[in-house]
Amino acid sequence: MSAAANGNGTREFDVVVIGGGPGGSSVATLIARRGHSVVLLEKERFPRYQIGESLLPATVHGVCRLLEVTEDLERAAFMVKRGGTFRWGTSPDPWNFLFALSPQFSGPTSYAYQVDRMVFDEILLRNATRHGVDVRELCPVAAVLRDGEGRAEAVRYTDAAGASHTVRGRFVIDASGNTGRLWNQVTDDRHYSDFFKNIAVFGYFLGGKRLPGPDRGNILCAAFDEGWCWYIPLSEELTSVGAVVHRGNAALIQADREKALLELTGRCDIVADYLSKATRVTEGVHGQVRVRKDYSYATGSFVRDGMLLVGDAACFIDPVFSTGVHLATYGGLLAARSINSVLSGELDEASVMAEFEGRYRREYSVFYEFLTAFYDMQQHENSYFWQARKVTEFGETDLEAFATLVGGVASGDAALAPEAATQRLSAASRDLTSAVAATGAMQTESGERMGRLFKAPVVASVMAEMNQIQARGVLGDGARENPVLPGGLVPSSDGLGWARPDQR
Repeated sequence: MSAAANGNGTREFDVVVIGGGPGGSSVATLIARRGHSVVLLEKERFPRYQIGESLLPATVHGVCRLLEVTEDLERAAFMVKRGGTFRWGTSPDPWNFLFALSPQFSGPTSYAYQVDRMVFDEILLRNATRHGVDVRELCPVAAVLRDGEGRAEAVRYTDAAGASHTVRGRFVIDASGNTGRLWNQVTDDRHYSDFFKNIAVFGYFLGGKRLPGPDRGNILCAAFDEGWCWYIPLSEELTSVGAVVHRGNAALIQADREKALLELTGRCDIVADYLSKATRVTEGVHGQVRVRKDYSYATGSFVRDGMLLVGDAACFIDPVFSTGVHLATYGGLLAARSINSVLSGELDEASVMAEFEGRYRREYSVFYEFLTAFYDMQQHENSYFWQARKVTEFGETDLEAFATLVGGVASGDAALAPEAATQRLSAASRDLTSAVAATGAMQTESGERMGRLFKAPVVASVMAEMNQIQARGVLGDGARENPVLPGGLVPSSDGLGWARPDQR
């Protein structure tokens, strides 16, 4: 369906997408695949730098198959990632977390990629153009316009020449990232988690060591007294390295970023060893030492009156399990299904937007719970960083915010009241610690015997929806899914819309 111009020269589309990152390009492409007209406004010129380089299989084999970019990713020859290697918890030795989660996915799709986001994001954006999306770069958005009844109806932006334009759409999607401010058109509430309010300093190195054998492409996450480090092999030579510490270190880091990065990674013995013969990249796009702070949050609502939030505009959570691109592309998939169902006249807007909000918030909450348990199992209990993150020391205020965030207190669900949340998160921490300890004699190169880990309820919960997305990508129309929400919807046969369970 092509866009039209009204009598005032304003272009009209079915959907206006703000932001060309993974969330924006995914939702735009999946809507265009149903034949609807989409314009995507991106403030920068691609390729452009972005952090968040470690992907999960649900993105690679689920969403990216629906986007029809599988061959593009294969041609890019990204580093293959079979899982994660952690020096974390009660054991001083590293242990593995593999993607071979079930017999169904233990073969050809039990991997993801470590990606250069400049390359990966451009693949997704150019793919959107290939599918008919009107992509406009160097077009920052100034405002979202609403009609007399308060519904989002148009977007005002500036083009590369400085001229102002307006485009209209039945729906507006904000996928402009964590630094944008348009999210406040949906809600005035963005809750920053006290539990995960850390600061990260990171850079790039050449010549770092690699894990042995088939694990050489794994992300390495290693805890030390002040926090933890990531070590992501992007190629045989290039490695992304960062240190995540408590926000109390912000002044020290800002005073001298490079010194702080080298000192903090030097305190993490396993990362220091892997960097012992490496040199930091000092030129080009990878030559900067960068900082990101206050990066775990969720807005109070993800949708309001024709406008939806996707990706970092909606929520983001601590990067230890590489959830950034997953949550962005997952949110894009949910938004596309909901909008496609309305534009086709198949379902009413209220029910599909409730499905979008409910599923998206549920996915965020299960990752929140998993990562809380993951932090709680850390062994360095006497250090300030870890002591501040003990589940039992959350404090009532933060627990109330968390319960509200996942819909417990607001919905009147007693199971998610603060006291219940404390008990559930503490139980999840014990289950995860026990699962890792039970498989701790695991000093193999590939860690295949880590099966006990995936039987921990908190791990099974966080993997459930990712497995469904992965199955959808692999099996296509043959995938059968049950409702995730009570009385909710299921994906349509093509995976691009919603259907009622009795109509699937």
